Amino acid sequence: MIKKFSVFLLVFSLLLSGLPMMSVHAANNAIAKLPGNSNPLMDHKLGADPYALVHNGRVYVYMSSDAYVYNSNGTVKDNDFSELNKINVISSADMVNWTDHGAIPVAGYNNANNGNGIAKWASLSWAPTVAKKNINGQDKFFLYFSNGASGIGVLTANTPIGPWTDPLGKALVTHSTAGVSGVTWLFDPAVLVDDDGTGYLYVGGGIPNTSDQASIANPKTARVLKLGADMTSIVGSAVTIDAPFMFEDSGIHKYNGKYYYSYCINFSGTHPANYPAGEIGYMVSNSPMGPFTYTGHFLKNPYTFFGVGGNNHHAVFNFNNQWYVVYHAQTVSKALLGDGKGYRSPHINKLTHNADGTIQEVQGNMAGVSQIANLNPYIRTEAETIGWNAGITTELSQATGGPTNNNLNVTNVHNGDWIAVGNADFGTGGAKTFKANVASNVGGKIEIRLDSATGTLVGTLNVGSTGGVQNWQEIETTVSNATGVHNLFLVFTGTGTSNLFNIDYWQFTPNTNTGTGTRVEAENMTLGGTYAGQISSPFNGVALYGNNDNCAYTQYFANSTHSFSVRGASNNSGTARVDLKIGGTTVGSFYFTGTTPTVQTISNITHATGNQEISLILTTDNGTWDAYVDYLEIN
Repeated sequence: MIKKFSVFLLVFSLLLSGLPMMSVHAANNAIAKLPGNSNPLMDHKLGADPYALVHNGRVYVYMSSDAYVYNSNGTVKDNDFSELNKINVISSADMVNWTDHGAIPVAGYNNANNGNGIAKWASLSWAPTVAKKNINGQDKFFLYFSNGASGIGVLTANTPIGPWTDPLGKALVTHSTAGVSGVTWLFDPAVLVDDDGTGYLYVGGGIPNTSDQASIANPKTARVLKLGADMTSIVGSAVTIDAPFMFEDSGIHKYNGKYYYSYCINFSGTHPANYPAGEIGYMVSNSPMGPFTYTGHFLKNPYTFFGVGGNNHHAVFNFNNQWYVVYHAQTVSKALLGDGKGYRSPHINKLTHNADGTIQEVQGNMAGVSQIANLNPYIRTEAETIGWNAGITTELSQATGGPTNNNLNVTNVHNGDWIAVGNADFGTGGAKTFKANVASNVGGKIEIRLDSATGTLVGTLNVGSTGGVQNWQEIETTVSNATGVHNLFLVFTGTGTSNLFNIDYWQFTPNTNTGTGTRVEAENMTLGGTYAGQISSPFNGVALYGNNDNCAYTQYFANSTHSFSVRGASNNSGTARVDLKIGGTTVGSFYFTGTTPTVQTISNITHATGNQEISLILTTDNGTWDAYVDYLEIN
């Protein structure tokens, strides 16, 4: 995709070659994800059929590898899906800034993926779904994919980003699998690991006879299969899910003890009003294997929201006690080409269950969801962690010290291009220096700006030649007036038409007389425990309801002694206790009596320096009180 997209950008640049040269301080425009919006999740590359996995405070989104396909004259033609032999992966801790983890080279048949394909028997890898399961005390990850419409394969790994291996050397599910006969399209898997650790796989789609209204209304092409304890075998026979007007795109989630099977309704024949063509319908059951009862629909076809339609593909997930749906739409390709041409990009919007268990209609839009946590600029940040961008692409990197698998760097950097992240929290003391790991044959400058690509300039990093585009060198500059919370823009300037430089990572250093900030809102921290959740009364904050409920985040400390204050309250006249942990060690406790918020302070706490996890945790709850937390303040 990167190579082909770069070719398209070159063609686009040639078309503009007759225009006046851009000044070195000009800033180029984003394609589709505009600063302030959260959708699409990325626009420097494409991704279809998204599925979300939550692990260790991050959301990982796995996608079919949509990529532009070209006519002989260099123009983009309609998507022929020929590039769907990889799985693209991105992840985020805050729902706005997404780290690009590159592509998993899944298909390996007939030398696919330049001979690096993992599943040597598979020629395609469509519509991934991913599960994690703790086996013998270790988290294991399982990626299920479609070999076109002919079967389901599985890869395994010890981390969400690999490295991945093929444990079977063949498909897990084929048309010869017991109970699968009659499935028109054996693809689009979804997976659920239930509370008891049992896994279930949902597959299927298609209409056996598109000329027969009865076949259209009840295709009976959806299946659920019970997985073995190893998650790579099938137990018993597949069970049919009689999903009305089934087309494709199985989805599954569990809410309040009920199992929700969701899918894309087909486009054929005549539809009653409750089965709208091309929308996401859902069924509910008391058992993961059904029977399921059709209940309604909750996500309209992308055309309704974005003016360009196509197929509808989704997944429902929960992150920090909020439900979301991830889906695709042709918004990037429409913005770039004027016509979607079948090329898709991932979006996320909130999903709400009603009190009776039904699901409200999701409102798809470009605004997306709000950033749920600030970004800490004082820790190493991969350059391919992007909230918004203009002009750049990413590529596999030879730089060391990044993600253990598929480390990427930002490339295709030209004058006026930029990358940006949302809500970087510089604290009250602010930043002192900025450094970046760069590689270049040409060189240029990185302008460090706040709030926009033409916003306040707080520093400039001069990038010279390092002797090669993968010959890496860390360079540093001073910064000033970078305090508080800002969207951070790194604007690239230089001359010529070549790639100015590559960027692996960046990091700020704080002024030595302070930590990273005075105040951190509890609702912006990562929630943990069984019951922790966000509240809006008596303040916008977090409720810790049971033992081990917590809110946590990573804090950089330049000094080893600070005072910590927490504003909080109890849910009744009793006294609620919240313990403060730094780096896993309990250093003190806060006590809140009654429902009126108060500020409690622990002074002169000595702790380790550098990056430390700060956690506010409930540890002595006897069931008679709950703790409400507004914010943590460090002095």
